[in-house]
Amino acid sequence: MARVPRKKVQLAYITDERARKATFKRRKQSLMKKASELSTLCGIDACAIIYNPYEEQHEVWPSNEEIQPILSRFHNLSEMEKGKNKVDDVRFVQLRIDKAKNQLQKLCKVVREQEIINVMFESLVWPGTVQNLNLVDLNDLGLIIQQRLKQINHVLGSLDN
Repeated sequence: MARVPRKKVQLAYITDERARKATFKRRKQSLMKKASELSTLCGIDACAIIYNPYEEQHEVWPSNEEIQPILSRFHNLSEMEKGKNKVDDVRFVQLRIDKAKNQLQKLCKVVREQEIINVMFESLVWPGTVQNLNLVDLNDLGLIIQQRLKQINHVLGSLDN
């Protein structure tokens, strides 16, 4: 029987107290199960500590006795090793901004190249188009034409063989 995909859950604060408690309970169990699976499948030491807002006692996986050696090893790490993969809110946002900037630069490059290719084809129909270009545009047009000539020569060379 085919599984029906679920709707994507809107990640927002749940205002209904009863629904929030039910979601917390369900997702807490799921998180504990995932930590256990990760530990078993990958052969790693893992732990989860959940501070329950609805009860005084926090919950840990694995048991308190099993978690102590893991926490001791973590506390014995140098500050540099502890913070190696640590990302705070500011760093997380900065990483996302950097990634978005890189994507924007790549898209700008693609758009610019497409604009120059359009100018190249327009100049075949309307020869006066090239006269209105500035030096940077002419240089970019020359580079695009050289790339196209290399591609054409490569195809012609492969057809000869």
